[in-house]
Amino acid sequence: MASALPIIAAEGGLSRYLDEIRKFPMLQPQEEYMLAKSWREHEDSEAAHRLVTSHLRLVAKIAMGYRGYGLPIGEVISEGNVGLMQAVKRFEPEKGFRLATYAMWWIKASIQEYILRSWSLVKMGTTANQKKLFFNLRKAKSSISALDEGDLRPDQVKQIATKLGVHEQEVIEMNRRLGGDSSLNSPIRSDGEGEGEWQDWLADDSASQESLLVEQEEANNRHLALRDGLGVLNERERRIFEARRLADDPITLEELSEEFGVSRERVRQIEVRAFEKVQKAVREAVAKQEGGRLALPAHA
Repeated sequence: MASALPIIAAEGGLSRYLDEIRKFPMLQPQEEYMLAKSWREHEDSEAAHRLVTSHLRLVAKIAMGYRGYGLPIGEVISEGNVGLMQAVKRFEPEKGFRLATYAMWWIKASIQEYILRSWSLVKMGTTANQKKLFFNLRKAKSSISALDEGDLRPDQVKQIATKLGVHEQEVIEMNRRLGGDSSLNSPIRSDGEGEGEWQDWLADDSASQESLLVEQEEANNRHLALRDGLGVLNERERRIFEARRLADDPITLEELSEEFGVSRERVRQIEVRAFEKVQKAVREAVAKQEGGRLALPAHA
């Protein structure tokens, strides 16, 4: 990845940069897979460079969403490119998903860390909710036309807290933090005793991008497998299975026996048989998904 990437040379150079990165071709799935394999197995820097340059447009698109933080867009894009390069280094094509899907986590993380480093007036808290609040407060205020300086009205605080799923006091405190000049080096406690400085709490203890992506992929695979499994049931079996096994508030055997005009025991037998059929179909679907990933080089 030693080859130089395009840069935004000066103010007003954004249009030229966007024109330049559009010249890099998008990659087909099989081509992307082979380049990623070449980089991962042989450290082919040219392959890595092509993977990076083909995704510069993705970085620019994501970076544009962070223009409201008052930072030079060129630097935001550059930080996003750093995240992209980190993603390329860690990308495992055998997992079966595209680089763009994987890279967006790294791009956003890199940009957000840059914003946090750059805003001397930000005093972040210790929770994921406070980070979420930091990155979404401007948008939430804009949606209710509350971008004036100063404290929010009680009704505005309540609206934003409900929308973002945080406590009202957290909205008030974050709004005040973003409205004044406080250093990340200032102590967390006003008396200066213990607990360290606000910058000590910037590290994100949440799951890594890889873990989140793997969890998402697994959830998607389970959903697809269950969908395939339900396809093997007839109409009555599916109705009973969904009512008894998938509903948030399961229907009783008595209610289903009245609906279908059969005994409660017969409903129970149908439920058990339907479960066994779905279980078998899900196993087969999972095995097929695993086989598909192993066969990716031949079919991507």
